[in-house]
Amino acid sequence: MRLIGLTGGIATGKSTVAEMLGSRGALVVDADRLAREVVEPGTPALTAIVAEFGEGVLDAEGRLDRGVLGGVVFADPERRRRLEDITHPAIGTLMQERVAAAVLASPPLVAVDIPLLFETHRQGMFEGVLLVYADESTQLRRLAARDGLTESEARRRLSAQMPIDEKRRLATWVIDNSRDVAETEHQVQRWWTEVMA
Repeated sequence: MRLIGLTGGIATGKSTVAEMLGSRGALVVDADRLAREVVEPGTPALTAIVAEFGEGVLDAEGRLDRGVLGGVVFADPERRRRLEDITHPAIGTLMQERVAAAVLASPPLVAVDIPLLFETHRQGMFEGVLLVYADESTQLRRLAARDGLTESEARRRLSAQMPIDEKRRLATWVIDNSRDVAETEHQVQRWWTEVMA
């Protein structure tokens, strides 16, 4: 069994590659899903977020309105750090539990999908890091289309992360997801054949 980190930049297509790995028998632990779990109603993290950012970050049902909160934290790096101070410890604890459970299941590969893997210096937890890459212009186009953002909003969110080319230099392996799905599938298969053989 192998344990790797899976990362990329915003709108590079990590979910697409994670699905492709899963279809080959990998177990994927998704930090974004964990991030949603730790802020469910009634959780300590959501209580702390409301205390820090106010009731305005909740929707009518009392759930976190990620769009409203994103608008606040991506406009102010200090507020983003305060949010991370609340959520990252809870996500880290839950991630350790999920990775341990995945390892016990003995799949051929456990891939831990962490968008901010390099930013949080977690690469040492894994035998290698697989980066899902797309050039910056592709990221901006996808992000604006996916989230209904203006170009300046998309650029602000992109600038909150380490530049994708810097992540590329740090990665062990790279899947270039700038083109079509068939090309990405071909690269994932080649990676699986070479690395998992």
